[in-house]
Order: sequence, then structure tokens, then C-alpha cells
Amino acid sequence: MGDTTPFLKIRNLTKMFGTFTALKNISLDVSEGEFICFLGPSGCGKTTFLRAIAGLDIQTNGSIEQAGKDISPLPPAERDFGIVFQSYALFPNLTVKRNVAYGLENAGKSKQAIAARVSELLNMVGLADQSDKYPAQLSGGQQQRIALARALATSPGLLLLDEPLSALDAKVRTFLRHEIKDLQAKLGITTVMVTHDQEEALTMADRIVVMDHGTIEQVGTPLEIYREPATLFVADFIGEMNQLPAIAAKSSQAQIGDTVFACNPHTAKPGDNGILTIRPEDVVPQAKGAKSAAKKATNIITVTISEMEFLGSFWRASLSGESLQNEQLIADFSINAVSRMALKEGGEIKVELPEKALRFYGADN
Repeated sequence: MGDTTPFLKIRNLTKMFGTFTALKNISLDVSEGEFICFLGPSGCGKTTFLRAIAGLDIQTNGSIEQAGKDISPLPPAERDFGIVFQSYALFPNLTVKRNVAYGLENAGKSKQAIAARVSELLNMVGLADQSDKYPAQLSGGQQQRIALARALATSPGLLLLDEPLSALDAKVRTFLRHEIKDLQAKLGITTVMVTHDQEEALTMADRIVVMDHGTIEQVGTPLEIYREPATLFVADFIGEMNQLPAIAAKSSQAQIGDTVFACNPHTAKPGDNGILTIRPEDVVPQAKGAKSAAKKATNIITVTISEMEFLGSFWRASLSGESLQNEQLIADFSINAVSRMALKEGGEIKVELPEKALRFYGADN
């Protein structure tokens, strides 16, 4: 078996700004070579968490170990990391190659070694032909790649990315997302990225750390976070989610009005109020005459299509019915299904709410 000691070991981290608690007793392990995303809304503590790891905001309590060394009290200059900021923070009066060389010059490397490393890095980020230009002469995407090259110049053990793509337009952001992930995998460098963009986190991260109000709500792979949200906050924050007021029944049941739905196991007591959730793409339309003997009848309901919206690759439908009380259920139907079943506004259909896709969250979630 390989070494299972975490590369980054964070224990009971708390950060206070006066009387305000920005981070509350956070613990996290990050493996060597892992790509981790801190994801959450503005003000949730994710950037403060990153800055604590960098030593830019020293924690009030708790410890941080990197590669077995306690770095908790160390200033940023004595920590082994490279960082890329949202604003790029390039030196405007230095050429591209001088920007990339900056950390190497401070480390006292020879001119020959610096030239070779700068050339290697500029080739790696595809900007070797821009070496004599100044930052102002580059596009936003090019500047971000130079900032990334500069962060990697000294071969740090840890790469920190603070919302590195948020200032770019959508097309460049998508392109750089793949570039950064491919480069990180190639180098095998342990990477921690802060983002408020769930799509970025889902496509780039090995694991996602979802944060809210200075605490960690859930840590998991993108698939786990999306398909098995641990709390209602995570369910609501990641992707589209229907939220239907319901009452807990048995441990694997929830009730809306008189209709009982089979769902994932929950810990709520029978009679507890809560929220029943299902993603729009998980609502399954039932063709007329389709055999449903193998299906749980409590999860098949009759609804009316009150509205349909064409979104290119699918149709988004608003559904209503007695089984839903006064709540609207949003469903995403494929173009083929809509065509095959002749679905239209005002029409009545049956839909299945698969047991595995339904989750009930009580007040304590």
C-alpha cells in the first residue's frame, strides 16, 4: 500500500476578524496530486480559507501541515506554494519573460537556469512567442496563463488558485478550464482552487469542498456532490433542484398531501416537516399504455403541463397536479421524448419520480 499521509493536513482551523468568525473549526485532508475546489457563495469563507493556507491571513486557532511540516506560524515567504489571483497581479512594467522569471531571480538562480525554465514554462502555456510583450499587450486569457506560469516557475509543492477564471468571458473560461486541469494532471501538483462557479468545480475538481457561513457543508467527488447532496444547502446550491414541502413518513418515505412517495432513507421522525427534492432531469415521463408493474405506484403521479420552455437540447416543463398540492414541479424532457409523446402545454401525462432520485431533508439538514 502507498503512503496515505495527507499532503495538506488542516485541523480545527478558525479565523476571527474582530468579533466576526470567518472560519469555524474547519478540518480537511488533501492528498498529494489532488485537485480540490472550495465552492460556495460570496462571503462563505472560501477565500479566507485559501489565504490561511497561504499564510496571507494567519489563522486564529488550529493548525496547517504541508508535507508533514507544521506551517501554521510561517509567513508566506517561508511556505512552499505558488498562487494565481483573480486579478492576475502581473507586474505591468516587466515583460512576460521577466514576470515569469521573477521568483527564480529572487531565489538566486543562474541566468542560464532562469532562461531555460522560463522558456519551458512559456512553451507549456503556449505563449513562447509573447515573451517580449508587456502584460497590457496581452488578452485576459493570455495574462492568466502568464500568471499561472509565474506561479509554477519555482516548482512549488502546492498551487493555490483564487477565482482565477472569473474575470474572463465564458468562451475563454471554458478553454482555460481544460488547459489548467490538463496542466495540473501532467505536473501532478497538488492544487486548491477557490470558485463560486459550480460548473468550474464540477468539471475541474477531483473533490469539491462546499462551504457556507465559514463551515464545510460537504466534501466529495463532483458526482457525489451532485447526486448525493448531504444537506439542503448543497442540494439547492449545486445545479437545478425542485424543492417540495413535505412531511416525513417512514424512514424511506415522505408525504405530500395524501400522496406517499418512496425516497432515499432519511433520519427525520414521522410527522416532521421538511423538503422533498428531485432534480428536473430525474423526472421521467411515462408513455401512455406503458407497463409500470415493476414500478412503485406511489412514485407515479398524474400531472398537467402548465408551461413548456425550449432550451435547445431539451424542453423544460412546469408540472402541476393534485399529488403536488399547489407546488410546481420542474421537469427536463428530451426533445425526442417530447416529440414521441406529443407533449404540449395543457396536456396531461403521468411521470415517475424515481425513488433513488428523491431525497427528504428535515429541519436539521
